[in-house]
Amino acid sequence: MGPPLWLATLWLLAALLFQLVAARWFTLRDAIPSAVLVAVVYYAIRVDTRRAAIYGLAAGLCDDLLSTGTGGAWTIATTLVAIFAGMLSRNFFADSLLLAASMAAVATLLRNTIFWIVRSAQGYPSGMAGLHFHQMLWQALLNAALIAIVIFLGRWRENYRTG
Repeated sequence: MGPPLWLATLWLLAALLFQLVAARWFTLRDAIPSAVLVAVVYYAIRVDTRRAAIYGLAAGLCDDLLSTGTGGAWTIATTLVAIFAGMLSRNFFADSLLLAASMAAVATLLRNTIFWIVRSAQGYPSGMAGLHFHQMLWQALLNAALIAIVIFLGRWRENYRTG
């Protein structure tokens, strides 16, 4: 079933706001966490593949609108990652902290790889590949930690409301 669309929209708006305002404060070795990707993975592991793809498309469009000169690369990459996460989530429980963190890390690597493949096809020079690779690894760690925090806070909220 998954969360209602209005709630997922609020997640995406909060993620975009966090990414615009506060994400730079959490930089680790020049890598910045992607709250938008975390929101996409968090939603995609709770819904079917079609809904995950639509959400990923909307999130990617938002990322591209806020970034300059990406040529739709975030839209393509985020949509494909949402489909991937939605398909894989059929095989595990969405509330598993370890699996969600692992999914966020893998999704980060996959999304950035697709992004740079698309950018390369658009003519972006590949001379900075080593730097981007290291940032991608650190970002995977940050995103795994961020989704773990989100799940932990969700569990705490549920326990607080029911207990």
